[in-house]
Parts: sequence; structure tokens; C-alpha cells
Amino acid sequence: MSATIIRNGRVIDPANKRDEIVDLAIVDGRIAQRSEISGQKSEVEEIDAKGLIVAPGLIDMHVHLREPGSSHKETIASGARAAAAGGFTTIVCMPNTSPPADNPSTIAWIKDRAAETGCVNVLPSGAISKDLAGEELAPIGSLEEAGVVAITDDGHCVQNHELMRRAVEYARMFGLPVLDHCQDYNLVGNGVVHEGYWSTLLGLPGWPAAGEEAIVLRNILLAELCDHRIHCQHISAAGSVRLLREARTRGVKISGEVCPHHIALTDEAIQNFDTNFKINPPLRSQRDVDALLEGIADGTLSILASDHAPHADFEKEVEFDVAPFGVVGLETELGIFIDLLVHKHGKIDIGRLIEMHTIEPARLLRIEAGTLSSGAVADVTLIDPNLEWAVKTDTFQSASRNSPFDGWKLRGRAVQTIVSGKTVWKL
Repeated sequence: MSATIIRNGRVIDPANKRDEIVDLAIVDGRIAQRSEISGQKSEVEEIDAKGLIVAPGLIDMHVHLREPGSSHKETIASGARAAAAGGFTTIVCMPNTSPPADNPSTIAWIKDRAAETGCVNVLPSGAISKDLAGEELAPIGSLEEAGVVAITDDGHCVQNHELMRRAVEYARMFGLPVLDHCQDYNLVGNGVVHEGYWSTLLGLPGWPAAGEEAIVLRNILLAELCDHRIHCQHISAAGSVRLLREARTRGVKISGEVCPHHIALTDEAIQNFDTNFKINPPLRSQRDVDALLEGIADGTLSILASDHAPHADFEKEVEFDVAPFGVVGLETELGIFIDLLVHKHGKIDIGRLIEMHTIEPARLLRIEAGTLSSGAVADVTLIDPNLEWAVKTDTFQSASRNSPFDGWKLRGRAVQTIVSGKTVWKL
């Protein structure tokens, strides 16, 4: 028997409505009763968590691992290490790999690779359409059988509303949530930054907020028509929050997530043409940021995620217009959310933040994770909510460094990550 006891920590387990200072026992990789360790002759590892929060292992349901096909940006192994360093025990990888994860064989490859090299739980998502082209449905039933937890064309957006309707109907048959990257190509055109003051001043093509809002509205209509859950990824615009709030009030099965960069930064950050600030959807105005914060506070936006999108230095070191979209986020995400949402803005408390990183995504994905219930797999994150630290990209576990937060001083971070009872990362 292998046993661990985490002592003196503040256990916050939203799934069981627990928030108390109590010891947490782990036996043979699962959460156990304290009595199961008492009297055992085998050696028991003890972890002193005084002053720390003991939370269910955090979940990030929006991560790009780039493997297969672009291992110079990230591998499943390096991405998993980055997740562990950020406090995440479960991550969902997006299907825009090369080849795309639009067939069972690619899903099987990803699962095998994750089992061989990943130090955290790596769950694959499958494509909505073949080759992410938005023209023909991927074999959704076969993807579900292969083990995907959701379908999405993230990085792309299905423009054909009838095709999207059929995708949602098929997904409902298999109980798979549909995740959508909301971007109307006709409205967005060749936009690279938020359409507004700074795009005009800098002479950069604008990406209007309406380009996101139009697809959010489409998804609300389809979620209502098909009576099935659609989740809108990386929400960035005030209008999107307003639409989601109204729909959720009516009971429509629609949800949205927020990424750290969309509440930490505005489009003012692009004025030096630094491509580390080039993101899809783009950094928006302060008005949009304020709307996102209110959406988080009132529960309209129910999930926090990184949209971890690694790129090699040479790919970002080009003109702003032609640089790829995306920033890495796994290792800074928790710190930014605690610092901004809990400490600086006071929009939510630490319990709700943990809820948005555990049972909210677990419920959406219908996975057994995000809980410290007795008998559950012992995925645990230890968090110091008051630890002050500085972001140093040259120490990242990720294979890429394209972060806009290098040098930022943050308050709050994960200090130890435990997967199936074993420590996979410690500060």
C-alpha cells in the first residue's frame, strides 16, 4: 500500500461543498478516509499544507499541444509538464494538429502518446469537420468511440449553419459537448487586431467584435433548436456576454469560457507591434474587459481556460500582419486569474475560481474529475493564494516562450501538483 496524508491545508472541494481546514488522505492513488491510514505499518508520506489551499486537480479544457505535426512548438510531453507546473492535472487538447484529429487513428495515436509521455491526464477532442475545413462532417460517432471528450474545429469555425446544426444533432446522439471557436469569416475578413482606436491609429486590419458575436448568436439558436450543449470558446466581446446572459437566463444549453489574456490586457498593448500580443480573438477594449469581469462575477461565463497556443520564436519574429495568432498560457493562467479576479478586482472568491477550474468543466465534459470525493482518483493541486512571484518565460516547461506576461509580478500560484497520488511537479 502507498499512502500519503496532506496535513493542515484548507480543503476546498466545490463538488462536495467543502471548505475547511482538514487532513486529506490518499491511498493507492485514490482519495481515502483518514481511518484507512491509521494503524498502517507501511510508510506514510506526509505533506504539510499549512497556509495552502488543497484543491481538486485543476482542469484546463482548451489547450493546443501541437503533436502530431508541429513538435518544434510543443509536444504532448512538454505541454503536460507545463500543465503540471501551472497546477493542472487534466487538460483537453484541441484537434488542429497535422494531420488533424478528425479520425479514430489520430485519436488513438494521441492517447497512446499521452500515456507514454504525459505526466498529467491528456484528453483528446475530435474535429467537427473533416480536415477542419467546415465542408463535411467528421465521423463523430467513431470519434466518440475512440475516446474524445468533445468535438470542436478550434482554430477554425464552421461557417455553414446547416452543417453545424447536423454536427450538434449528431453530438447529442453520443452525449458529446460541442465547443466552438466563434468567428464569422466574412465579418472578420483579414483582421488581425480589435477593430477600434488602436487598429485605426496603427494601420492594422481590424477584427470587429461583431465577428464573434454573430457566431455566438448562431450557437445560441442552434443550442435551443437542437436542445444540446454548445460551449463558446475564448469569449472576448461585451456583446457576446450580453447574448449568453440572456440565453442562459432562458435555460438554453449554452456556455462560455474566459482566457487570462482577455481580462489582463486590452488592445492598447499592441501599440509596439509585439507579436506576443497577437491573439485570436484579439485583445479588446476596456469596455469589453469590464463586461467579461461582470460575466465571470454573475456566472454568465462559467469556465476559465488558457487557450495555450505555443509558437516557436522564429514564427513570431515576423511582421505583425503575418505572425501566427496565439500565446502560451498554462504556466501563468492560475496566477493571473487569482491575482486579478480574487485579489485586485474581487469579482469572485477563491472557492468559485476553483469551481470554474474543476466541476464546471468536468460537468460540461462529463468526465470523472474535479472532485476530492472519497474513492475518486487522487488528482490534487496545492495552491498558495498569496505567494508573490514573477513570470520568467526562460524557466517555462513549455517548449515555446510566446507569452505577453514575461516579467509580470503576480500573487498566487500552484506549488505542488499531484496526479493519481504521485507528485508530478513541485515548486
